Amino acid sequence: MLAMVLNRPRHPLEPEQREIPRPGPGEVLLRVRACAVCRTDLHVIDDELPAIRHPIVPGHEIVGEVAACGDGVAFHTGERLGVPWLGSTCGHCEFCRAGQENLCDQARFTGYQIDGGYADYVVADARFCLRLPDALDDAHAAPLLCAGLIGYRSLRMTGDARRIGLYGFGAAAHIVAQVARFQGRECYAFVRAGDTAAAAFAIELGCVWAGSSEERPPVLLDAAIVFAPLGALVPRALAALRKGGTVVCGGIHMSDIPTFPYSLLWGERIVRSVANLTRRDGQEFLALAPQVPIRTHVTTFPLYAANEALEDLRAGRLSGAAVLLPER
Repeated sequence: MLAMVLNRPRHPLEPEQREIPRPGPGEVLLRVRACAVCRTDLHVIDDELPAIRHPIVPGHEIVGEVAACGDGVAFHTGERLGVPWLGSTCGHCEFCRAGQENLCDQARFTGYQIDGGYADYVVADARFCLRLPDALDDAHAAPLLCAGLIGYRSLRMTGDARRIGLYGFGAAAHIVAQVARFQGRECYAFVRAGDTAAAAFAIELGCVWAGSSEERPPVLLDAAIVFAPLGALVPRALAALRKGGTVVCGGIHMSDIPTFPYSLLWGERIVRSVANLTRRDGQEFLALAPQVPIRTHVTTFPLYAANEALEDLRAGRLSGAAVLLPER
């Protein structure tokens, strides 16, 4: 099988021919049908996360077809499953017992400690695979497995906020905007200065306003979600909030947040992070997606062009999400 492998930090992925792996007990072997490209993949490549395994196959928004099952697995050959970022947990620590498996200290993550979906085949823990809605084809379902899931969890953290700012209008925000509109909320999109295409895309998806992240929105916001990995956006988002509002930081990595005056936080404003996801998030969100219905916007690339897709993401040349498709 073909796998696109990160052999050392801050270098392009290298194509390798590997033996197709065999699933162990409790595992499932999937023939990859699509794998979306996430900004977290760039954080792995750029060595911005701790203890990255090398070599590693990135990719954690995987749509696959069951090719083989290990002992104790109830899936059937040919079933379509999704593999998200959360690859396994210990199952018995205080966080796992409290329904906070996303915070498990022994958690392992797909495409980070476990080989991911930038390959023709992938092995996954069957307990953490998700059944996917039939309404979406492979390429359009793949971004739901991280951009959608983290976006959904971030949106939940805003409570019942009606006016929500979305800082960084990429793969996650373009899904969140659709969910928020379905729920009767208003979204205000913040894009890179001069990125008129992204602003127009946000309006097309139902945002009531779109402008530069350096601008103030026309109203005070009840909440803001920061998807772009730029710490400088946190004080800007705080400045756009009403008293009692919440800023949710939706990324796994962010540059340092600069100092800011206490007046921006005062008035019971809140800054909080979202860490990973739970299986419950996946089940809830994937049940909701067909009701909206969510329409992901994707640009597809062949698997061997993974480096090209990553550079387009890094440069902000994508509307929606990039998706890798193995050749058949």
